[in-house]
Amino acid sequence: MKDLRHLNKYFFRYRWHFLWGIIFVSASNYFRVLQPQMVREALDLVIENVSLFRLFDSFSNQSLLFAELGKILLYFGLLVLVLALLMGVFMYFMRQTIIVMSRLIEYDLRKSIFGHYEKLSLAFYKRNNTGDLMSRITEDVSKVRMYLGPAVLYGINLVSLFVLVIYAMVSVSWELTLYSLAPLPLLSVSIYYVSNLINKRSEVIQKQLARLNSIAQEVYSGIRVVKSYVQERFMGKYFAEQSEDYKEKAMQLAKVDALFFPVMLLLIGASTVITVYIGGLQVVSGKITTGNIAEFVIYVNMLTWPVTAIGWIASIVQQAAASQRRINEFLHTEPEIVSEVDEDLPIQGHIEFDGVGFVYPDTGIRALDGVSF
Repeated sequence: MKDLRHLNKYFFRYRWHFLWGIIFVSASNYFRVLQPQMVREALDLVIENVSLFRLFDSFSNQSLLFAELGKILLYFGLLVLVLALLMGVFMYFMRQTIIVMSRLIEYDLRKSIFGHYEKLSLAFYKRNNTGDLMSRITEDVSKVRMYLGPAVLYGINLVSLFVLVIYAMVSVSWELTLYSLAPLPLLSVSIYYVSNLINKRSEVIQKQLARLNSIAQEVYSGIRVVKSYVQERFMGKYFAEQSEDYKEKAMQLAKVDALFFPVMLLLIGASTVITVYIGGLQVVSGKITTGNIAEFVIYVNMLTWPVTAIGWIASIVQQAAASQRRINEFLHTEPEIVSEVDEDLPIQGHIEFDGVGFVYPDTGIRALDGVSF
């Protein structure tokens, strides 16, 4: 994780995007947490009115009770829609701040890497393959951007939503809250174990991908040599073998993800079952209302995606750390030749083109003809 510290200066550069993003995430989750409370109020009022209807059954004023019940449902339904609309508005703004920030940092990072490439000597390019250089400025930077944008966004969303949801749950019943969240410690242990596997396998995959890029670039740039020695079939077979090796390494990582996500969903489902069972017992004992069970079930379902995203966030962070480590290897390479002369010299004189033409000698293609400026 220390490799990602290199990105802290970019976070500081775009700190206002980051801070406003946190505010918008918190506001969106606040309106989101209010919706289950409205559902609870509506359900409790419905049950209360149904009980009153049974008392006044066969009386003339039962139609008034039905009318009142319709007004209650309409009121709370519109209220939930308004809260959902406000949640969506702030969700839009949070993406416009944090995701845009990640794109800006991606641009700055690529610009910084390319600028550093220009300062390095010819000996550096003899020691490193062009495909590896391209892989670090494209694939690795894209992995880092996924950390800067979606991973940071969902991480903030996870923390904010957890704080608001747990506070709302504890305010109703701390006992039911403990039972509902009991499977989460097991989930944390699973995440810690899997994230280590993801980190190791992601780094291996990135190295193999860089190797594939190097092979492709070298073959394309030296295609005349390959054809001259009739090595097309050999190079094709060699590239296929390396691609198969990449596929096997990627499948090993996919197997970890394929096993991890169903386990997380199973634990979330167990939380829902526990909530309904323990909540039902507390309703019978009069500690909570029926609406509280519905409220808790919605809260648990709210935590489904954030908790599920923990594994995804861990995967993104580990992959970004591996990619940033590869990027830092080149960024920390000092140029062998350092010019002590001021490069910003004033330009004097002028250049004039008068009827310039150029023909490629090997193909006879005329590229320029009578160019003047």
